[in-house]
Amino acid sequence: MYNPFSEDAAIGDPEDAQLVFQANDGDRSALEKLILRHQAWIYNIAVRMVFEPHDAEEVTQEVLIKVVTRLSTFRGDSQFRTWLYRITTNHVLSMKRRGGEKATLTFSTYADAINGTPDLDLPDPNSVPVEVPLLVEETKVACTTGMLLCLERRQRLIFTLGEIIGVSDTVGSEVMEMTTANFRQCLSRARRDLHQFMNQQCGLVNANNPCRCPRKTRGFIDAGHVDPNNLLFATSHLQRIGDVAQGMARKIDNVADRSFTAIYRDHPFLEPAEQARRLRRFLDLPEVRATLDLD
Repeated sequence: MYNPFSEDAAIGDPEDAQLVFQANDGDRSALEKLILRHQAWIYNIAVRMVFEPHDAEEVTQEVLIKVVTRLSTFRGDSQFRTWLYRITTNHVLSMKRRGGEKATLTFSTYADAINGTPDLDLPDPNSVPVEVPLLVEETKVACTTGMLLCLERRQRLIFTLGEIIGVSDTVGSEVMEMTTANFRQCLSRARRDLHQFMNQQCGLVNANNPCRCPRKTRGFIDAGHVDPNNLLFATSHLQRIGDVAQGMARKIDNVADRSFTAIYRDHPFLEPAEQARRLRRFLDLPEVRATLDLD
């Protein structure tokens, strides 16, 4: 899969530039390729901002509409990647609250919710429509993604870029429009806050904590946080963030336990549902067709 944040992309991507030129000339195929190169990355950023994949799909489309309708304004003064992800960043920082964000979460209230979920035996394998290990994985990813929502938006976005995806300080600062020193400082603060909570709460990070995903799985199902008939995050064939962003893991500063960031890099790299159909519908939107006069 194309990685816009890889070292090769860091020196500029002539294919992006060529696709932009062709798309601005009305080439529908070029626009499709340009969108497909980037939409999954935008989507994975959005999931970690709003939690619900359905809401993340809406956010991704909103971002792509902004990108496409402004494509003619891209002059090549910066890399296309920087231009596109600045639009993404500005959108997710200013958008209306939705999905998991609708509830005001703090680390304190989140801890109360987890602790209030009873420890139960795993479901009977014959009583659920999917394999029980998938339900445990869904619980783990849902719970740890929910922890991200306890960070304020800018912290969450910086943590997603810098720690989960693993972008360099240079790329992160360009996208966030801040100095590299400020990006590092904000990332360090986000790491510290999240690690402090997980170290006190999560058995994945600190074995002395009693909370265990298998013990919470049935409680998550009973509370409606995990739906065995509609898994949001866990399937048997998804790639992992760490695999897709291979070679981009950054050195962790001032955090003794590296396992807490590994948890997030082990999260699935999600693909928007029904990409081909959604892409066709997107390109047929009146504002998209009118802007680019597509063939």
